[in-house]
Amino acid sequence: MIKMLHSGWAYITLIVLIFAVVNAIIGLSSKKDFKEKDLRIPLFTLIVSHIQLIIGIIAFFVSAQFQYLRENGMGAAMKEPEIRLAIVEHPLMMILAIVAITVGFTKHKKQSTDNGKFKTIALYYGVALLFVLSRIPWSKWLSF
Repeated sequence: MIKMLHSGWAYITLIVLIFAVVNAIIGLSSKKDFKEKDLRIPLFTLIVSHIQLIIGIIAFFVSAQFQYLRENGMGAAMKEPEIRLAIVEHPLMMILAIVAITVGFTKHKKQSTDNGKFKTIALYYGVALLFVLSRIPWSKWLSF
């Protein structure tokens, strides 16, 4: 059940992250004012991504791949591409993505101009989006 929750919540996380990046790029390119809505979008993305992290940590420790790691060790797990993705690559990149989102949200609050706020969100959330897209287990997502 936790795996299904993690997979389902991932769609929500990805959608709001894309929305936050697009909103920041639009705000930056059109030189519009940074309004309350423009604050709420990255804040909502921050909250949703942290919830996904918590669900993901739980899913990690109850997964078959983690059980394989415990039984066979890291050396054996690293030789299996699918297990390596699940226990090393995916978690590491998702944690880095959430760090980027968190840092970006914190740094945007310190910006004094509207352009600076949009630029900071676009940069940090954009990097986070690239990290997420690079290590989504696409084979599992696209096989229904």
